[in-house]
Amino acid sequence: MNILNREECRAAIAEWTDCCVNYSRIKELIPTNYVFSFDADEIAWMKDANKNPEFCTQIGVHERQLVAILYPMDANGQEIITDGYPYSALQELKEDLKLVETEEYTIIKNAVLSKDLRKIDDNSDMFFPVSNKPVLPQDKAVAAIESWRDEALDWFYRECKEFGGKGIFRKFYAPAQDLEHSDKELAYIICSFGLKFSDVYQKMLPTLIFISFYKDIANTGSIERISNTYDWSSSCPPRCDFM
Repeated sequence: MNILNREECRAAIAEWTDCCVNYSRIKELIPTNYVFSFDADEIAWMKDANKNPEFCTQIGVHERQLVAILYPMDANGQEIITDGYPYSALQELKEDLKLVETEEYTIIKNAVLSKDLRKIDDNSDMFFPVSNKPVLPQDKAVAAIESWRDEALDWFYRECKEFGGKGIFRKFYAPAQDLEHSDKELAYIICSFGLKFSDVYQKMLPTLIFISFYKDIANTGSIERISNTYDWSSSCPPRCDFM
């Protein structure tokens, strides 16, 4: 695992805070086609350490690279103190990013025989997919990622020039269930920035989109929509109710 100790985390977070007022520095740190990547061990660590329905991803700058740091929270939303925290540097994708969303359909056919074994009724029904995961529809994920790639620098420029960087994210909160996976063996998670419109705040806000990749992604044969794209995270600011 890639680990930062507590002192390195504090320094990284402070440096990102300083960068948030400097558009030129942000532009150097954030190629809009780069992503974060966490391996299965780092995700397992977070699942074990976190005690809150949500978990925190702090943003920092370490060794001249933007980093995402996994921070577990207690039941009250406060940081759980540990000796070190897993992190990922913002990096170029090693290969194409393949989002998988499989829709499965089942037809149930019924037949009724009378007591003397004569057919008295038959019918068939098609059951459409239902989701039992915190699934983010694939087309919305793609739209948010493309919006980030094309418009993120304009968003940063406006935030810096008009608001002094006060509205630029320092951290993100995501449902802890985003770390839960099916019975398939997790290989890694890609975290991509996205940009989406908030009805509440009436403006575009960044998000982190968690995309899971498995060692085996074959169909299970169940009536569900299987997707490796998970839910939105919330940026702080504007939402800063924890830590």
